Amino acid sequence: MSYLSNADIEQVILPSTRDLGGFSVRRALPAAMRQMVGPFIFLDSFGPVRFGAGEGIDTRPHPHIGLSTLTYLLEGELLHRDSESYVQSISPREVNLMVAGSGIVHSERTPEHIRKDGGKLTGLQSWIALPKQSEETAPLFQHLGASELPTINGEGIDMKLLAGILHGRRSPASTFSDLFSAEIQLQAGARYRIDGEHIERAIFVVTGAIEIIGQDGTYGPDRLIVFKPGAEIVVKANQPARFLAFGGEPLPEKRFIRWNFVATDQERIRHAADQWRERQFPGVPGDDEFIPLPDNFN
Repeated sequence: MSYLSNADIEQVILPSTRDLGGFSVRRALPAAMRQMVGPFIFLDSFGPVRFGAGEGIDTRPHPHIGLSTLTYLLEGELLHRDSESYVQSISPREVNLMVAGSGIVHSERTPEHIRKDGGKLTGLQSWIALPKQSEETAPLFQHLGASELPTINGEGIDMKLLAGILHGRRSPASTFSDLFSAEIQLQAGARYRIDGEHIERAIFVVTGAIEIIGQDGTYGPDRLIVFKPGAEIVVKANQPARFLAFGGEPLPEKRFIRWNFVATDQERIRHAADQWRERQFPGVPGDDEFIPLPDNFN
């Protein structure tokens, strides 16, 4: 669901809820009235979820092409494995960046030491469409610890830059176009300014409540607020708040998204689907399960 708001706000999007096999996520992008913000074509938030002993997340091996995935946790731990033989756990305030490019297969599961006694999980995952000239780049994986990510602290603001460039800081995450993604935490009453250095910008409220100075309305959790280009945005926290700020320069070509595939050419997606159906993608060492194509994929 999406609705228009006032002067400097282009859209406010209410995420849909998707069940991923007993695990619900809130999907803010793509939405019915908006596919992308800058190169970001997908945004899921999940949790807080609590698991009992012996339970956990099991996202079985599945393929991607034409995109990068950016995973950021607020609580819990996940174990990533992929067809390039990377095995990496991710904990809160760390980043896992996976560049699918020409094709990669990966799984995400609750580690055994967490599953044994039960635990919790809260986080965000974005998909970033690759520029046309980079769609077939070689797959790669990058893990960034919390201490490797640039921060800005003070005046009630805690900013951690996950990817791209913002406020003169640059994240070491591998990117292929003009973009930014940052986790912002504000104390009650604190203000945070989002300059117009990037063409398209949005924030997704995770916790708390915020307002946009000079605009009507208050926005609570699970609201994606998309701003008009060029507007100087000042976010004020009415209570302690946490949100994801992201965006960048829009890509010039239309993007097609089917299941886990993103491309500028629908034929490329059909080819990837045929490859997956015929088990021609590489496997994930140590994880031989498989998610089949959806029944409605044709």
